[in-house]
Amino acid sequence: METVARVAFVYVFLAAAFRVLGKRELSSMSPFELVTLMLIPEIVSQALVREASLANALAGVSTVLVLVFLTSVLTHLFPKASEVIDGSPTVLVAKGRILEAACNRERIQPEEILSEMHKSGLERLSQVRWAILEADGALTIVPEQGHGLPVSPARTRDEGV
Repeated sequence: METVARVAFVYVFLAAAFRVLGKRELSSMSPFELVTLMLIPEIVSQALVREASLANALAGVSTVLVLVFLTSVLTHLFPKASEVIDGSPTVLVAKGRILEAACNRERIQPEEILSEMHKSGLERLSQVRWAILEADGALTIVPEQGHGLPVSPARTRDEGV
């Protein structure tokens, strides 16, 4: 039971730490996916070199997987929980104007926005209706009317459609 409690504590701690770190640092991975990817090898590695029991390792990994499942259910059922756990999009540019407070809060340099703008074929900030830092860390550029379709470099056009 101590193993389950320790793993649960470390899981919550790491998830909160990565949530505080910010979206850009995680890029396209959710904080909980990253925590899971970090914890499972750490939990199992001790058992693989016979420094800890395999039963404890399996209990630890099972706890992580149950927590991932419960987090998924919680965010699916309660939109507010999803906003707290996964975060929400942040508008960085509105109608051609950089919102400095939002950029500072998310630690995004104007050069990053300009770079994404240029990748989407836009030359001037006035051509941008919205630049949105998505919850997954992707930067989406929504051009003013007549300047093309929204572009998010982390996604492909035919993704799952």
